[in-house]
Amino acid sequence: MANPPRKRRPVVAERRYSNPKKPSGNTPRGRRGRRAPVRRGNIVARGVTGFFSLVWKAFFRTIWFSALAVFLIIGMATFFYFSQLPEPSALFDGRARGGVTMLDREGKVFAWRGETFGTVNPDQIAPSLRDAVVATEDRRFYSHLGIDPRGIASAVKINMAEGRGPLEGHGGSTITQQVSKLLCLGETFDPTRWKDEAEYESDCRTTTLWRKVKEVPFSFAMELKYSKAEILGIYMNRSYLGGGARGFEAAAERYFGKHASEVSVAEAAMLAGLLKAPSYFAPTSNIQRAQDRAAVVLQLMHDQDRISDAEYEQARANPAVLSQAAQARAGGYFADWLMESGPGFLTTETTEDVTILTTFDQRVQAAAESALKKIFDEKVKPGSKAEAAVVVLSADGAVRAMIGGRDTVVQGVFNRATQAKRQTGSSFKPFVFSAALDQGMSPQDYIHDGPLTIRNWSPQNYTRRFYGDVTLTTALSRSLNTATIRLQEKAGRDSVLRIAEEFGVGTDLPNVPSLGLGVFDSTLLEMTGAYAGIRNGGRAVRPYGVVELRIRGEDSPMIAKSGGMGQRVISQQAAAGLISMMREVIQNGTGGRAKLGERDAAGKTGTTSSYRDAWFIGFTDQFVTGVWMGYDDNTPLTGVTGGGLPAEIWQAVMSEIHEGMPFEPLGRFVGDEGSRIGDGVAPSVRGDDSLANALSAALSDMAGDSPGAPAGQPIVSGSGEPLADALSQALGQRQAQQPQTVSAPQQATGSGNGARGVTNAPESQDDDPLSNVLRGIEGLN
Repeated sequence: MANPPRKRRPVVAERRYSNPKKPSGNTPRGRRGRRAPVRRGNIVARGVTGFFSLVWKAFFRTIWFSALAVFLIIGMATFFYFSQLPEPSALFDGRARGGVTMLDREGKVFAWRGETFGTVNPDQIAPSLRDAVVATEDRRFYSHLGIDPRGIASAVKINMAEGRGPLEGHGGSTITQQVSKLLCLGETFDPTRWKDEAEYESDCRTTTLWRKVKEVPFSFAMELKYSKAEILGIYMNRSYLGGGARGFEAAAERYFGKHASEVSVAEAAMLAGLLKAPSYFAPTSNIQRAQDRAAVVLQLMHDQDRISDAEYEQARANPAVLSQAAQARAGGYFADWLMESGPGFLTTETTEDVTILTTFDQRVQAAAESALKKIFDEKVKPGSKAEAAVVVLSADGAVRAMIGGRDTVVQGVFNRATQAKRQTGSSFKPFVFSAALDQGMSPQDYIHDGPLTIRNWSPQNYTRRFYGDVTLTTALSRSLNTATIRLQEKAGRDSVLRIAEEFGVGTDLPNVPSLGLGVFDSTLLEMTGAYAGIRNGGRAVRPYGVVELRIRGEDSPMIAKSGGMGQRVISQQAAAGLISMMREVIQNGTGGRAKLGERDAAGKTGTTSSYRDAWFIGFTDQFVTGVWMGYDDNTPLTGVTGGGLPAEIWQAVMSEIHEGMPFEPLGRFVGDEGSRIGDGVAPSVRGDDSLANALSAALSDMAGDSPGAPAGQPIVSGSGEPLADALSQALGQRQAQQPQTVSAPQQATGSGNGARGVTNAPESQDDDPLSNVLRGIEGLN
């Protein structure tokens, strides 16, 4: 049998390349393709690759876990700060001490001391002011969450480009971060850690990397706790804006005399511009610099479409200016005097905001400053370091103006009116003559002016001449030294000392022969106050500046007026005689340069023997004014006496402050119901006030105008008022004693005043029941 034929294999092309496809998973077992051989590289290369792979994985895991840890830490810190933050209104005022606001006699603000503050809610701030702050401090304030990475990166770039460290200079802080600094990251002032509040604030504002890190959770916490408006409110209440103003409400009142809700666009730009450098850009320091800074803020507001073109042009054309009170900056010496003389816990160390209503008169102050400047510009050599001081009082001792030096725009400097104790010279002589007059001598009595030696001391007159027997009026008007000392020894030094000290000249005055020539030290305020006592008929006057001191928010004042009229020192008759003699000093004596034309005035010159001090103190019916001139280092004045430049300054000041005031003759005393010494007519008082009626009847009886009650009987009885009954009884007893009443015609030298009737005081006041009662009343006052 033949074999069947074999099948031939088809002819195919030779496969030169293997199939790149991997065998599918459905390939039957036994037919799977062979594995490709593993390529084996260099073992060193494979080791390096593996190492770096492990490092990368470890690094990535570290970064991830670190970020998670940071996130958790920030979250926990944020929650902690969030739980510690109080209500926003509790953060508005962060001061450790309060501020003092001073009002003049008309109730207008003229000075501030300490840091003044005024709370303002966010909705009470002018929209333009809010926009100005956001535009200049944090343009993305309403869009970020408390931190602005773009702002921080930009600030770092600018700092490094300008050659500073990344955290030096521009901080890139948001308003929220700045509030964090103002709040010192929640730390309160601790006196055991910081010396004072200034050091505390400086430490809080120091920029460090760690403080920047801590600001992050604190800022997040505030963003979670408060609204944007509340954060902005905290910022605008706590920010310091120069001039002692804390917060925008206080700054608006300080610089513009208005509330923060009332400021214009130009004023808003100026206030916002202060945030960069408050003291440097303060308009009270340099108004032009403040206006230039405000122009930058206006440009930012305009570029960010926060103000219209019209508002921008209007604000640029009419830049903000200071209020009248801020421009004047008047009363610096007066304000410092009040702060020093008042109780510390209500002035320099107060923890409350205090408002003081004062006696200060801005018109009188401005007139006095103008007059002083005019005299120095016209009469004193350029470059002279001579100084001057001026004090102006009203008749009752209220201080109306005070100049403590030629530089009148000051704060916290040496006050020559209250702090400089200088020899009084011949300005003390009126107190010697008052002692003699109070003992019964008359201005027309004679005293000898001739050579005199007491304990190897021989006084000399300024002219080196003697004038023989002269009247007391002549001795005072010519300021004769030997006659004054002879009169002092006759009246008794003890009497002169008592009168001078009770008038307020000083304490512990030296009991030496040269006392009458003013060889002791006193201040200008003390001397002017003593002359006010003479002006008021012999009653001591204590200068005062406070009418009322009130803590803000309280209805009743803490302190009322402390000063004014005091006890009687010399009789009214003696005071009237002394005033007539001092009138002659101006009319025909050493004070001729102080004449005020037809206005009635009296005063006295004063020059020390070494010419180191020159004085002129005098008064009219309206004002008592003292002037001192000299050098701070006690250099002798060249060609200057009290009757020279001081008298001219006094005349210029008094002429200015009396502008538009009526001409009133001297002799009307405060507290005498408008009566004049020597008029001989008591005031007429009628009504239901038994005390007033009793006093009126008594004065009328003393003046000889009414017969009064029968001797020994009360003038008013059964009034029901113990004080009135006591006075009435005393008046009845006084009549029973029948004091002698003398009509002593007083010759008024000088300006045409006729003789006036006067009454003598009782010989012994200790035996006078009315005087005893009245002294008791004065003691109560």
